[in-house]
Amino acid sequence: MARFANGAVVLAMEETRVLSTVASAKGDSVRDFLPLTVIASVLSSDGKQDPDVVAANATSAALMLSDIPWGGPLGIIRIGRISGQFIVNPSMDELSLSDLNLVYACTRDKTLMIDVLAREISEKDLEAALRLAHPEAIKYLEPQIRLAAKAGKQKKEYKLSMVTEKKYDKIRSLSEAPIEAVFTDPTYGKFERGEALDRITQDVKKELEQECDEEGLKFLSKTVDTVWKQVIRRRIIGEGRRVDGRCLDEVRPLYCEAGNLTILHGSSLFSRGDTQVLCTVTLGAPGEAQHLDSLVGPPTKRFMLHYSFPPFCINEVGKRVGLNRREVGHGTLAEKALLAVLPPEEDCPYAVRINAEVMASDGSTSMASVCAGSMALLDAGIPLREHVAGLSVGLVSEVDPSTGEITDYRILTDSLGLEDHLGDMDFKIAGTQNGVTAIQLDIKPAVIPLDIICECLEPALKGRLQILDQMKREINVARSQDGRNSPRILTLKYSNDAIRRLIGPLGALKRKIEGETVSYAASARISVSDGSLTLVAKNQLVLEKVMEKVSRVTDVVSVGPALNLMCIGLDVRGNVNLSLKATLPRPGSKTNASVAAQEAPKVWDPIDNVHEKKYQDDKPLNTGASLLLGTSGVFIRSAVECEEEEKCAGLNKKSKPSSRSYKDEDESTTGKAAAEPTLTAKKLKLGTEMTAKVHQVRARGLVLDLGGGIRGMYRFEVGFRRDFEVGEEVKVKCSSFTAKGIPVVSLVEEEKS
Repeated sequence: MARFANGAVVLAMEETRVLSTVASAKGDSVRDFLPLTVIASVLSSDGKQDPDVVAANATSAALMLSDIPWGGPLGIIRIGRISGQFIVNPSMDELSLSDLNLVYACTRDKTLMIDVLAREISEKDLEAALRLAHPEAIKYLEPQIRLAAKAGKQKKEYKLSMVTEKKYDKIRSLSEAPIEAVFTDPTYGKFERGEALDRITQDVKKELEQECDEEGLKFLSKTVDTVWKQVIRRRIIGEGRRVDGRCLDEVRPLYCEAGNLTILHGSSLFSRGDTQVLCTVTLGAPGEAQHLDSLVGPPTKRFMLHYSFPPFCINEVGKRVGLNRREVGHGTLAEKALLAVLPPEEDCPYAVRINAEVMASDGSTSMASVCAGSMALLDAGIPLREHVAGLSVGLVSEVDPSTGEITDYRILTDSLGLEDHLGDMDFKIAGTQNGVTAIQLDIKPAVIPLDIICECLEPALKGRLQILDQMKREINVARSQDGRNSPRILTLKYSNDAIRRLIGPLGALKRKIEGETVSYAASARISVSDGSLTLVAKNQLVLEKVMEKVSRVTDVVSVGPALNLMCIGLDVRGNVNLSLKATLPRPGSKTNASVAAQEAPKVWDPIDNVHEKKYQDDKPLNTGASLLLGTSGVFIRSAVECEEEEKCAGLNKKSKPSSRSYKDEDESTTGKAAAEPTLTAKKLKLGTEMTAKVHQVRARGLVLDLGGGIRGMYRFEVGFRRDFEVGEEVKVKCSSFTAKGIPVVSLVEEEKS
């Protein structure tokens, strides 16, 4: 397959198959680098294995088969740990139970790459995992060697464009002394040092131009860069001093601040030396989790960290475009470091997004993002198990040119950007005070012995603890949400039938409830899942408003007890709004339900005695004739009981109205009209049909006696009858209620005609 590529290999692990191809430019031109492209394509996946390790081994084998020279082969392995036992190449199901996800790449005797996601694994256990991974990974080397011997191509010879030794010595003699003067002066800042070095390069360039040295001008930039490297490395190994004057194991000055942007859910600012990162946290509903389109792993991700490296952070001119490879990698590393300390989803069901914005860069901004992100999460009220911090450990070494073996080396804690650029290793380690949560190892030369890498774990821990101590002094526990402009979340359990009724057809009622919260200066979101309803609101006030619309009545009252309630109004549909809270005494106030009842104007008696409250015939039908309810004793009954009583009373909408008017209770109790049901306020509802008497004829309508001491009103309609007489019986139907609670009726005969 892919036979036109320089090399191509299909590698399978069970039913997961990956094709890896490598292609390079032709070797007939002179370059100072090798143009090389690797493309790895997943041909099939059984979902059991992550294809990344398969792709890496396939790429090593493809390079072995190709005519491209390189220093392989490599072996790549994944190590997991379940219940304290290490597992080689765990499946995706096993990884979901593992507290370690270690990817390790190596040659036969040295390490090339390490990537770790862990749940606070100790340095001792991590070293044990690394020492297990190395012999397991080199098992993949011999098959590649045998394959190359059988089907490999003859390696090409590539011509490298290199400066001659004579020309290198000339440029070094012109630049070395002033460069060393700059690097031995710790008062220089990052940009002051860079400007001084640029002036040195320009001075050398002018001298080469005067001599018309075209070859020297061609290699000037890279040759000066090599001189920088030699000066810095010689001083670190020989004197144990660094560019900024620090000791080898010294962390730069720290500054951190949490909650600096108070209106946001969470925020923090973290500085280590000249490196500075601003982190902000946004909390959302569970339904706002990121949806993933991947071959393996979960379909959604509720925790996201987005890392941004704008041009201004290194004083460059440019504009922001899409995320580049560097930003994606740094953001992924910081996200891994914080993922291990998040509370379980059942305790904190938010979808969480961190935006890490680099304000200034001078080394290891990804680890500064971890520190700032940890503080911002606590500021947002997320109860992390532990604080997380991280820093970069560097390496400067001397190598025997004849054997390629390292003869001397120095480990650097908290690398500067320049030390990262000119050093041999960028070992990023993040974790808590209890252990490591994430690692990314970037090696500049070919390989480094595993012993040196394991030795770096101890100074990394000491530096991490120092940073954690500073962070804890700023913020150590999750902030309380009381009084903060942070979202509230609540999960309620319902039957699926109840949820369907709540959300309505095509989610219409759900959208209506969400839309109504906009009037409270912040919208709410309702997420529905199997058997549960999750409410997310911007603050506690909005959550309470949403709860009033969806909360279960049984959470507050039950069938049987009598309650004192106050009518607080009627909506446009005539529904009576009752409040239990309005009858309760307010803090610091002597007002109670009885006082409220005494002060309420035109209060009806308890509902069962409503017939005793009469309105005078000469009272005008306006706001003065209000039917407002005040505090009343209400007996809570079940829906079944109400329906049975309606059937017995013949007041349901489907029952035919009596041809006679409803009588007063005095008449019904004497037996004169025992068969006629008495109308009461609790029986009067929308759609109830009845026979009423005309009590008054007005200019715009009628005042009707509905029976039971209840008066209603009928407004004349255009084109309908207006010649009514007092005492005349008419068939009517309750169609609405006024804002004051007065029944508004329509004529049944007129409606049918």
